[in-house]
Amino acid sequence: MGSSCTKENRPAFEGLGGMSPENLFGKLPTPCYILDESMLQQNGEILAGVAKRTGCRILLAQKAFSNYDLYPVLWPYLDGTEASGLYEARLGAEEMPGKEVHVFCAAYREEEFDELLRYAGHIVFNSPRQLERYGPPARKAGKSIGLRINPEFSTQKDHAIYDPCAPGSRLGTTRTQWDTGMSREMVAMLDGLHFHTLCEQDSDALEITLKAVEEGFGDVLPRMKWLNFGGGHHITRPGYHIPRLERCICQAQEKWNLQVYLEPGEACALNAGYLATRVLDVLQHDGMQIAILDTSAACHMPDVLEMPYRPPLYGAKEAGDLPCTVRLGGPTCLAGDVIGDYGFSAPLREGDLLLFGDMAIYTMCKNNTFNGMALPGIFVLHKDRTLQSLRQFAYKDFRQRLGQ
Repeated sequence: MGSSCTKENRPAFEGLGGMSPENLFGKLPTPCYILDESMLQQNGEILAGVAKRTGCRILLAQKAFSNYDLYPVLWPYLDGTEASGLYEARLGAEEMPGKEVHVFCAAYREEEFDELLRYAGHIVFNSPRQLERYGPPARKAGKSIGLRINPEFSTQKDHAIYDPCAPGSRLGTTRTQWDTGMSREMVAMLDGLHFHTLCEQDSDALEITLKAVEEGFGDVLPRMKWLNFGGGHHITRPGYHIPRLERCICQAQEKWNLQVYLEPGEACALNAGYLATRVLDVLQHDGMQIAILDTSAACHMPDVLEMPYRPPLYGAKEAGDLPCTVRLGGPTCLAGDVIGDYGFSAPLREGDLLLFGDMAIYTMCKNNTFNGMALPGIFVLHKDRTLQSLRQFAYKDFRQRLGQ
């Protein structure tokens, strides 16, 4: 099928509509996350366009974005949610009602499985052993059953922590494991296969991965009802090649006569959130200006350290591109609690408001209270430019998770 969309070219701060962070968010308590309703809707519209032109089904990967107050914004555009366990499955079922709920977990807990079956319609297993153990009750409950495969084809270069095809990976069933562990009866239980090998990548990585999937499991795919391409597809990122993605989807559906699913997380909420923070102190060390912020990479944006990556910052450029280079760090005791070095047109001062972009994904789902750091409040920037407070956190939120 053809595509009317070529490349997506929105900048990280388009949602501000030309207004400055101080004018929009200057009265908010910092640090705080701000979810952008308009940008979330734009992402949904792009994803819905892909689904309409190809016939694929697209799910929200809740591990990246679980702010359920905004699920109604995405509801018209998505086919359901993807979960990594019981709690996310329940959240998807309750907060996006009437939509599909898919779940994949590396290993399920026996004491949770019956409850999980109440919420999820698609159950994907990681290994033949898990399929053998939990497949029969899932089938008896009328669920669609899948197995995650590992095509043993890595397209990762710098993100080893996110590479499920690395040697010795615990994720997915290789062809050798299939041949030695799958009985005829187990194969007959399967409705579909699932692979997830990408991380923030363009569709060229998917295209070559599909060749590896066909090489390893091409004899099995014609028996399947569906094939899940997993996540890591940066569909709403500026410059992403949507026509090639759509070609991959259509070719797979036509060749194997099955339904294709995608479960992006980042693409659903890319550039649809901000983190506002203020400068607490400015100091000099070894000729470097250092600003201590009231936010923390370790606590409030942990992927900055885990991947690692450098988040976009409003009005700033690369270090050295402007007269002042400043290292931005958090207030925790962790020496490596550093967000990065940025270029500014003038030195930073105590009280300055900074705004990080692309903060709706893998932030609120992963943040923590290390050092007793307070969790940032959560606000919504509505389409009419009004702000709504969703949640504020206090000492009791830190204390109650540690004891009675």
